[in-house]
Amino acid sequence: MSDVDTLQAAIVPEARARCEGADAAHDWLHVQRVVANARRICAADGIDAAVPVTAALLHELFNHPKGHPESHRSGEICAGHAAALLERHQADAALVEEVRYAIAVHPFSLGVVPDRISAKVLQDADRLDAIGAIGLARCFATCATMQRPFYDPEDPFCDRRAPDDKLWGLDHVFRKLLRLGDGMHTATGRSLAEARTQVLRRFVEDLRGELAGG
Repeated sequence: MSDVDTLQAAIVPEARARCEGADAAHDWLHVQRVVANARRICAADGIDAAVPVTAALLHELFNHPKGHPESHRSGEICAGHAAALLERHQADAALVEEVRYAIAVHPFSLGVVPDRISAKVLQDADRLDAIGAIGLARCFATCATMQRPFYDPEDPFCDRRAPDDKLWGLDHVFRKLLRLGDGMHTATGRSLAEARTQVLRRFVEDLRGELAGG
């Protein structure tokens, strides 16, 4: 194994332990899927996977709960935890800084467009897990955690109002998920996002038909 492979194997136990008790949208299975996405993007687009995969492994070390007043700082705090963990394992300083940056800027809520390719891969890899079939599962898992109804019975599909995902689960699809594909940075990320976004659109149309009595 390379030095990076050895490092990644060494940090897995703590990364996994930090996910214990996490909600289903941010658990170890989510981390594993994001790691797989990062590897796939790097392999297809010819990008060095060392930083993206390490960052993917560590991007859920810390999370404020949804709705927490400081939730916008979760990425920044998580990045600090990741850097400290890597330093304890005597990781190369340049790798530590790249991982720290990638994790700090990856949250969608920050609206940051990274200027480093490793951070772009992490954003793409993480956001791919928010769309498609698994994205819908995560969306409604979070909906249940936050005790929100699935949809607004008066206007489920936001036809006459702005989406408010603090009140209704389905609104998150319109407020965020259908927009994620437009912000993908890598060629593979864009291709995968296009297919997964079609899953979201089919779901919305199927649900529209069911709610209409179809």
